[in-house]
Amino acid sequence: MSPGFQGRPRSAEPALPPGQYLTEDFPVLSAGPTPKVPLETWEFVITTENGDERRWSWAELMALPQETAEVDLHCVTRWSKLHTSWQGVSLDTLLDGVDTDAHYALAHSYGGYTTNLPLDDLRGGRAWVAHTFDGAPLHPEHGGPARLLVPHLYLWKSAKWVRGIKLKTMDQPGFWETAGYHDYGDPWREQRYQGD
Repeated sequence: MSPGFQGRPRSAEPALPPGQYLTEDFPVLSAGPTPKVPLETWEFVITTENGDERRWSWAELMALPQETAEVDLHCVTRWSKLHTSWQGVSLDTLLDGVDTDAHYALAHSYGGYTTNLPLDDLRGGRAWVAHTFDGAPLHPEHGGPARLLVPHLYLWKSAKWVRGIKLKTMDQPGFWETAGYHDYGDPWREQRYQGD
């Protein structure tokens, strides 16, 4: 090496998944109109493959242990938002004690939206029912009063206005998956569409 050779300088840009660009705002994208979900009637239901149910009202969800998650978000439309702050209840807490042999989950939302995920991706401190964003109640256009938050996958897997999860022994595609989006949706592997 020549004296004083430093090599290439490191990029000041944050590490983003392939094909993504950084945004400072929080774009609003939805598959349909924003539903109005009163807290008095909101509930979250986990249904096992045998039809057994566990239900939480809003007050019951708020009484569970709450966690803060500092995560990056990656949308299939190619934007990424870094260092976002959320509060909510871990799916580990909600799934604790649920008797199931399922390997898959189908999240469903007020308004009819669905998305499929491997059940393991909802465990291990990687997914939440989130109700607070950046210290304030989650706005309806971003999925409030509560949304699923699965930040290691593309954002369409983080179902807005979530109302429950059905546990499945076989994978069942959701709304975007039946329209050609990838079943899994890993942003680091650019799994946007079937075949990616």
